[in-house]
Amino acid sequence: VQLQASGGGLVQAGGSLTLSCKASGIVLSINTMGWYRQAPGKQREFVAKISSDGSTDYGDSVKGRFTISRDNAKKTVYLQMNNLKSEDTAVFYCQLPEWRGRTYWGQGTQVTVSS
Repeated sequence: VQLQASGGGLVQAGGSLTLSCKASGIVLSINTMGWYRQAPGKQREFVAKISSDGSTDYGDSVKGRFTISRDNAKKTVYLQMNNLKSEDTAVFYCQLPEWRGRTYWGQGTQVTVSS
């Protein structure tokens, strides 16, 4: 199983970015996928998740600004981030919560929001 995250970068406050997480080695359509982030000096925190039936859940700090989606054919999960704030600066990780008894993480992609 591999999770390849991409799409991070430097953006001004108020701007947008879309992160991608391409999965290999699994059947994406039957799995919940999630995004987490970790800012310097802080613990990793939940951002969003999408279940196999398409239902979604978001962390309070990103509700109304971020949207998680999936393309099962492309085995890719996306995180559309709008109205970015400086406090969104973090390394973003995609997560496969459970596959054959294990949790998997992508390598992380840096998002930096300048104010």
